[in-house]
Amino acid sequence: MLGVAWGDRPVEFPAFGVDIEQRAVLFREYFEVIRRVLEREYPMLKWTAGVLSANADLVPKPLGRLPMLVTGNSGQPLSWVAGHAGGWTTSPRGIHPQAEAATRWRDEAHATRPGAFKPFVQSLYVDLADDAHLPPTPIHLGFRAGRHFLLSFLESLRGVGVNHVILNFKYGERPASEVLEEIGTEVLPRLADAHADKPAAVEPEPSDAEVDVEDTVAPQH
Repeated sequence: MLGVAWGDRPVEFPAFGVDIEQRAVLFREYFEVIRRVLEREYPMLKWTAGVLSANADLVPKPLGRLPMLVTGNSGQPLSWVAGHAGGWTTSPRGIHPQAEAATRWRDEAHATRPGAFKPFVQSLYVDLADDAHLPPTPIHLGFRAGRHFLLSFLESLRGVGVNHVILNFKYGERPASEVLEEIGTEVLPRLADAHADKPAAVEPEPSDAEVDVEDTVAPQH
């Protein structure tokens, strides 16, 4: 899977000679450029940032159509994201707001391609404590807690329609290797045991030829 976004740091755009006010339009253009160079051999392309001639190519190519997941809305209507992307990655929210967001995504995805599986994905900052029973306290876009709360929270997210969670340990006090080991041995097996049904694989989009827990991870400002 490939995650794509339009950028949100104004200081970066002048470095590339890009007008930040044009980023929504450029996102759509570059999205199509990425799609074409991934799927066609020696494509001849011309776009606002340059030219790709017939004697140049991008290798290696993915096996099949690479799912491109849009992060946030990237300046696009959700209907555009659902129609062009292989899935949607969004910010963490409380359980009920995230359930509403997942439902909106499912409705849009179904409207553009009935029956296709396009995953709903969210990020989550986690500071996993040594004490497995430690209750949660908020941190930026996540929480500090023990593994028992993390497990129950992930189960709750799955229950409201979240398919994938991107764990970020940026604000963690423990070494990331220790946290990964604990999650891998103590959290993921129990998460799998609690729900035997496996999520469907990401279905490629059609080619061009085809047409409480609630407030724990509310964004901290």
